[in-house]
Amino acid sequence: MQKALADLLACNQLEEIDINLYTGRAAHNSGGRIYGGQVLAQALSAAGRTVPQEFTLHSMHAYFLRMGDPDRQVVYEVEAIRDGRSFMTRRVVAQQYGRAIFSAMLSYQVEEDGFEHARTMPDVPPPEALISDDQRLKKYFPNRTGLWPIEFRKVNPPDLDNLQPSEAVSYNWFRATDNVGEDLATHQQLLAYASDNPILITALNPHGVSFLNPDMATISLDHALWFYKPFRVDDWLLYETHSDVAANGRAWCRGRIYNRKGELVAAATQEGLLRLKNR
Repeated sequence: MQKALADLLACNQLEEIDINLYTGRAAHNSGGRIYGGQVLAQALSAAGRTVPQEFTLHSMHAYFLRMGDPDRQVVYEVEAIRDGRSFMTRRVVAQQYGRAIFSAMLSYQVEEDGFEHARTMPDVPPPEALISDDQRLKKYFPNRTGLWPIEFRKVNPPDLDNLQPSEAVSYNWFRATDNVGEDLATHQQLLAYASDNPILITALNPHGVSFLNPDMATISLDHALWFYKPFRVDDWLLYETHSDVAANGRAWCRGRIYNRKGELVAAATQEGLLRLKNR
């Protein structure tokens, strides 16, 4: 298994230090702070340890409160808010240095039958016709060692050397870099990890600004996920993202995630800070 993916999976196997209390560490240093998707994934891991196997995560609503220190363990405290016959609710607070850096509410449901409909998957080129972001960005990061545990392939990638304003829409295929087994909770954790990556930078498109700009700061404030169908994150998934508004230094973005069969398996929203220094 690719080392970065193996390390990520190992980091999501949190250590239980007391009842409903767990610790985890960052899989890698993301520019001096813990990557938000890592905390999302570990919060899922912590909460999932406290619910029966027949309950599956269907939604998560999270707030990023402070930047996490990648060189220090994160303590995850899980509180059982509600245990019902069809739904269970958990609250997770992640802490470092005695202060909350992240909080989330997670809801779990037993499987049941009901009405079904979904928005049609957009018509885009398949991932086999595209190059990976690692290949595309290699010229900008020539000394980068190791790969991400998730491979992304962007549809219609912009010319980062000559950016022009464009529609606030983005399409990205992604998958884990190796097989991760059959456990649905693991696939949900890795989707949560991946979902924090391309969504907010979609808001930069109308402004012709690159996320590579050293004066550009994009910081996640909150993040929500909904799961509708089982899926495999080690098979290609399409992440369609839109940014509907940016104002007051913030942007709101939404995403839909489809499997190769065109089924809408998950959805996401995120609000974040967009700050361009020296403007």
